[in-house]
Amino acid sequence: MYNITLIKGDGIGPEIAASVLKIIEASGVEVNWDIQTAGADVAETEGVPLPERVLDSVKRNKIALKTPVTTPIGKGFRSVNVQLRKELDLYANLRPCYNLPNVKTRYDDVDIVVVRENTEDLYAGIERQVNPDTAESIKIITRNASERIAKFAFDYAVKNNRKFVTVVTKANICKLSDGLFLDSARKIALEYNIPLKEILIDNCCMQLVQNPNQFDVLLLPNLYGDIVSDLCAGLIGGLGVAQGANIGNDYSVFEPVHGSAPDIAGQDKANPTALLMSAVEMLNYIGEKDKAKKIKNALFKTLESDIKTADLGGKYGTIAFTNAIIERL
Repeated sequence: MYNITLIKGDGIGPEIAASVLKIIEASGVEVNWDIQTAGADVAETEGVPLPERVLDSVKRNKIALKTPVTTPIGKGFRSVNVQLRKELDLYANLRPCYNLPNVKTRYDDVDIVVVRENTEDLYAGIERQVNPDTAESIKIITRNASERIAKFAFDYAVKNNRKFVTVVTKANICKLSDGLFLDSARKIALEYNIPLKEILIDNCCMQLVQNPNQFDVLLLPNLYGDIVSDLCAGLIGGLGVAQGANIGNDYSVFEPVHGSAPDIAGQDKANPTALLMSAVEMLNYIGEKDKAKKIKNALFKTLESDIKTADLGGKYGTIAFTNAIIERL
């Protein structure tokens, strides 16, 4: 029996959470779910979108599965995702991107792993209004954070038999900040027998849409990593199939990449695949590799049978899609 925190957000979050928990239970993994809520509704009732009780739960259980939480644009509270990463020091954002069966994409055989630094850069949230017509944000890059994310990327590459790591920066323009990130990656690379390649962020984006198969593991600062990880999701079918994990030395939070999609909430249209893939990685992480493989195979067989949700060109609702996966476990 595993004790795992489930952080339920808003929008389609509760629906896809119910789907994934049902599949995990059917697979035979016994989990005692510590269910917590976060987001806009919680902010209205408790004053903050991420109460201490949620952080306490993750600290107690060490591991969490999280559904999307809506982040207000241009106003309102700060992103719950960013707060979680900062409070729990989840410094590594891991985004494996690879093709799923029978999901139409422009490219075949895409297999890219995005490793994104998760705690600083412009996402440190240090902003100020200089005057009514001028605002500024401060970009924070430190050697400690840069070296540990580089080490994470190379350790992952070694453990998973990847061929090389590509560090992505704009060091030709941001010579001090991105230059420090690049220098840190070069230093860590000397400790490994895996090659380090270098590319500028703008060229990287162009190369990704021209020939994504030339990349293996991408190592990026926070902002570039956020953008490129969504670009890579687009290469494999969109955010509806893109998994994610936020990993630190003490705690780990697994979550899908997509938003809360409030426009389709409660309509049995949500695709639980991204959360399910994140849960599969979570099961691998805690050592339930056989059950993780069992769930992944069932999902792939379901997609191969042309049972898909509307966002993937199918006609199945959330519940029918979930039941189809369970039938194939």
